Amino acid sequence: MIAKTFFGFEEILAKELQLLGAQEVEIGTRAVSFKGDKGFMYKANLSLRTALKILKPIYHFRVFNDQSLYKGIQGIDWSKYLEANQTFVIDSTIHSDHFKHSQFVSQKAKDAIVDQFREKTGQRPSIDKDFPDLRINIHIDRDQCSVSLDTSGASLHQRGYRVLTNIAPINEVLAAGMLLLSGWNGESDFLDPMCGSGTILAEAAMIACNIPANINRKEFAFEKWNDWDNDLFDQIIDSLMKRTRDFRYTITGYDKAPSAVSKAIDNIRNANLDEFVTIEQKNFFDTKKETSRPLHMVFNPPYGERLDIDLERFYREMGDTMKQNYPGTHTWFITANLEALKFVGLKPSRKIKLFNGSLEARFVKYEMYEGSKRTKFQVSE
Repeated sequence: MIAKTFFGFEEILAKELQLLGAQEVEIGTRAVSFKGDKGFMYKANLSLRTALKILKPIYHFRVFNDQSLYKGIQGIDWSKYLEANQTFVIDSTIHSDHFKHSQFVSQKAKDAIVDQFREKTGQRPSIDKDFPDLRINIHIDRDQCSVSLDTSGASLHQRGYRVLTNIAPINEVLAAGMLLLSGWNGESDFLDPMCGSGTILAEAAMIACNIPANINRKEFAFEKWNDWDNDLFDQIIDSLMKRTRDFRYTITGYDKAPSAVSKAIDNIRNANLDEFVTIEQKNFFDTKKETSRPLHMVFNPPYGERLDIDLERFYREMGDTMKQNYPGTHTWFITANLEALKFVGLKPSRKIKLFNGSLEARFVKYEMYEGSKRTKFQVSE
């Protein structure tokens, strides 16, 4: 199988897969390949925090033109996966001089599948883009074509708990990946000081308690497959829920907008995480660290993309608040405004390149020491 992910999360996803018990884990670009049985396919979809989709390759062939594509797709016995009265959809991605449009590839592959059924049964399956019985993924790289079944359906970032969002919500998989990259493991207090609709808080609580990432999701594509095993799926859920753990610290979110706070509270409640997470209406710049215990902070401040703010002043105030009010804190945030980082006035101890949607971003770490160690931070020129 192949688990797809965002740029920069490949190693974390590989580690997730290994911890889950996957065999032959190999890192690719924005993807990790692995082996496992049907039960593991269910488990991977339920559990993986940094996977966007899990594909199950079924066929591989060389392709040079539309005739070889048609012939290759016809070389698969589609009756193993689909019945004539069912529906399907094809998603194609192409990196090839032989084909210009992914839509053309999908159309040609559809013709090959439909013609095979028509010749054998006199009937044909139809296309359903919204709720198909089978999702097929075609990937053409130069002259190599691989055909996979999409086990997930809608992207796995659609966890099922977030019903309300703000102007610029962060993707759930991006939030989970940032938390894992930051080393968050539930062994300290946690703060998201600009929590928006609460995504980072929800992902932080699920990591802390070892709750499967997609436990609240309504459906997966494999539930419509001919070999769907409901009893096995229920057993997998039971075994995963037995591995959840207690959390002894605090997870807190602040936002200065009342609308964001109410949405975040609703989303956290939807995820059944309200016993672990507290959300308050506060402006981060007016707050102080509330305990002497270590604090782990991860957040997604505005970049000026969709929110109109004075970025120089905003990022300077962020740096001042972190430096003056939050000693003993490991602070991480993501920004796609690389210019604005200069105004924080602190030197990051780590910088990781990520993408937020199409925006190239940096995930940066600042270590706020207690007392004299704070002099480790020079104000940047």
